[in-house]
Amino acid sequence: MNLVLIGPPGAGKGTQAKSICEKFNLCHLSTGDILRNEVSKQTDLGKQAKDIIDKGELVSNEIILEIIKKFISINMNNYKGFLFDGFPRSEDQADMLNNLLEEIKVGISKVILLDVDQSILLQRINKRKEEEGRDDDSEEILKSRLDVYFTQTQPLIDYYSNLKLLEKVDGTMEIIQVNQRINSILEAV
Repeated sequence: MNLVLIGPPGAGKGTQAKSICEKFNLCHLSTGDILRNEVSKQTDLGKQAKDIIDKGELVSNEIILEIIKKFISINMNNYKGFLFDGFPRSEDQADMLNNLLEEIKVGISKVILLDVDQSILLQRINKRKEEEGRDDDSEEILKSRLDVYFTQTQPLIDYYSNLKLLEKVDGTMEIIQVNQRINSILEAV
């Protein structure tokens, strides 16, 4: 089973991904976590990515695809599939992911969209900044990230709807309720 988890910053993707991966023995592939790890290690990729992330922009497709290829090759024999979190963010990236998965003869089983109103997202991000102290959680950067999300990522909803893979979940419910709804969708796959 290979899943794509879509939603704006602060929608709860990381929280839900952890539960989903544990229940279904999936490997969580969070491009955001991988990039933050590279930044903290101050690798060449991390330095390059930090400059881009600090502006609230997205890291290039080429860099992300290389990270994903490496991650999949290292982890593919240890799990029943992957949960892609933070990738794809555009139709071009969705095509890239489809091509990559075709190379290893698998596909996307389901796409889960965590739907959350923008005002709630701002509250969640401000709370996360206070609790976790993430550098990429300032209100200015968040507004830029939301603009990028709604202009570049939003078309994925139509893309995956047309492929009959998309399931929309109300991300404003309690965490356990969101998780139960996602589990019921995935158990039917």
